[in-house]
Amino acid sequence: MVGKKSGKALLRDEGLERTDNNMDLSSWPQIPAINQKNYYTDYLKRDDQYLAFRLQNEENRNRMAKKAKDHDRALAMAKTNDLGIPEAEAEMDGDTNMEDAEEAATEALGSKVVVIHVGSQNLRIGLSSDALPKTLPMVIARKSTTNESEDQEEPRPKRLKLDDGTEMEPEKKFGPEFSSQYTTMAADLKTHMRQNKRRTLPNSKEMVINYNRRTVPETISEHNDPMRVEWTEIPEPAPEYIVGQPALRIPDESNPRYKLYWPMKYGWCNEQDYDNKRLLFLDMSIILEDAIKTQLGLTSKKDWPQYSCVFVIPDLFDKSYVTQILEMLMREFAFARVCFIQESLAATFGAGFTSACVVDIGAQKTSICCVEEGMCVENSRVNLKYGGADMTELFVKMMLYDHFPYEEINLWRRYDFLLAEELKKNVCTMNEASVSVQVFDFHLRVAGHDTRKYTFKAYDEVHLAPMGVFQPSLFDNLKKLDGRRKLIARSVDIYDGQPNDPTSAAQSEILTALAPQSSSTQVNGDAHTSTADVQATPSRSQQLHALSRVQELEATPRSSVAGSPGPEGTPQAAGAVTPATGGQSQVTSQPRAPTIEERDDVLPSFPLDKAILTSIMHAARSDERKMRDFLGGIMVVGGGSMVNNFHLFLEERLQVLQPGFAKEIMIGTPPRDLDPQVVVWKGASIFGKLSGTNDSWISQLEYDRLGHRLLAYKCMWAY
Repeated sequence: MVGKKSGKALLRDEGLERTDNNMDLSSWPQIPAINQKNYYTDYLKRDDQYLAFRLQNEENRNRMAKKAKDHDRALAMAKTNDLGIPEAEAEMDGDTNMEDAEEAATEALGSKVVVIHVGSQNLRIGLSSDALPKTLPMVIARKSTTNESEDQEEPRPKRLKLDDGTEMEPEKKFGPEFSSQYTTMAADLKTHMRQNKRRTLPNSKEMVINYNRRTVPETISEHNDPMRVEWTEIPEPAPEYIVGQPALRIPDESNPRYKLYWPMKYGWCNEQDYDNKRLLFLDMSIILEDAIKTQLGLTSKKDWPQYSCVFVIPDLFDKSYVTQILEMLMREFAFARVCFIQESLAATFGAGFTSACVVDIGAQKTSICCVEEGMCVENSRVNLKYGGADMTELFVKMMLYDHFPYEEINLWRRYDFLLAEELKKNVCTMNEASVSVQVFDFHLRVAGHDTRKYTFKAYDEVHLAPMGVFQPSLFDNLKKLDGRRKLIARSVDIYDGQPNDPTSAAQSEILTALAPQSSSTQVNGDAHTSTADVQATPSRSQQLHALSRVQELEATPRSSVAGSPGPEGTPQAAGAVTPATGGQSQVTSQPRAPTIEERDDVLPSFPLDKAILTSIMHAARSDERKMRDFLGGIMVVGGGSMVNNFHLFLEERLQVLQPGFAKEIMIGTPPRDLDPQVVVWKGASIFGKLSGTNDSWISQLEYDRLGHRLLAYKCMWAY
């Protein structure tokens, strides 16, 4: 029997004894395998792990350290002065510190912050320290073979002609539909004026037409015209482009010809008139660069990296537009920092309100949004594609209908466009007391021709034209969607490929009401309607959430696409059964909300008063107290709201639609007699001064590393 071996002998004989020198095989650190049964990580789950937050915290620490060093230096200087040591060096250090402090204080007041508000018709730009912005047209004139009026086959507003090409009578120029709507509005206005005990003459229209038909213009020689226009002279050699106000004053028959381009149209990028995305944003950058150099005096681009920029964007924005603007400001303009602010939030900053329902009526778009405690309520955002320019065109159509003496007016021509804008500002009113047969005059000034003075009479056109915002079917909406998504693709999520532009329940409800309705099904009282029949229309993508209060906007007259909410704002049940003739009941299927792709096929043109109530209802979320707060805090801003008595008229319309809240409804104007056109810019300038509490700045270092992904961390709203 073999004896039992010891452990040492066993290791030696079996070859298991360790013979190395106990050194690692490699100097690389040995990372143990992860225990898959108990796996956890906190990667990117804390704010201090994001670059944006790390840089911000580092800046705060550096600021605190600098402040502490300055404090210690001040104490040391005080101690040296007490010991009687010469103060020459101390005074030099003190002067340096004082200069640094003064420079920092100046920057904090906004002298190094450029504020930009881009509109469809005007650009407002200025430093944050300025009291008011510089306003200039958002237009560029490029050298061309033809001008914009020669490119268009038909004048604007569009007139109908006979088969042989001759002009039709003024009452038939715009078709039977416009004639019917215009006549109905005039009759309703006369009835309303009689109810309010206002005097109306029975033959007012005939007086206007007879006077306008026989009036003859008076010719005034140019040297006798005290208000003659200084037209833009084309230098030699002719420049490739001209920007701003001089572009609007280029004679239409200039040599060489120039064509006007507006980079923004209806609040969107103007894809309709451009054939190239690069040229579109190039024109926008040229206009902004020229404005910074000429209006702000920053002629050297080497100084621009010392400045920051606050850029105003719409409430319902396109992400591709925001990212392109961010790249332009960072790369081409090389601003040190950039931040974005939404229009409605900027308006509350400018007015000093904490909560309000902001109604911004611009030249070509109207936006509505409820702001609560410094944040835009997402589901209350509404963007409508009409504004002051549509009022101008409608006013011209109504005047032509009533035999306007200057019947050749064409808004494609620059001088006619400026003339129509001036007439609208001087003549239009929403005060019923001013509706009477009145005589007006205007001067038609054309480059190279003598001035002509026209006299005309107007009656209710001055009141009915601004009322188009409550009946937008009167506007020319045919070509407003032309070219949409032609150049700029829709932004999509990088993970699932779905469109990720911001949406709003209020906007979706309006688009649902305007979209083609699904067919209604009539059944007997005991019959059933299948769900498949109700939602038979196929969708190209995932649908938006169903809206619970679509039928609140059920119109009183069935001819209207969308109408007023029910009394007291009480929602009606969707798919309600209404009694019909013959003892049957009619089940009306709820309209299907358009998908995100289909939103681009529906033009958001909705009555303004009903759109305001839709926005407030989605912001209040069935909370009666919030409903009363927003109805009592409606603020109307923008150039389109400057029609005389517009606020009181809108207030009356809302009180009729919501009689239960009639006492609470109140529409205010911007405080301190601030111009409604500059309220948004003023709020953005105030926002630019909040350097200590504003965490939404994007610096060059951050943009170099992360690009536009930073917007998800930096924006104050859900980007």
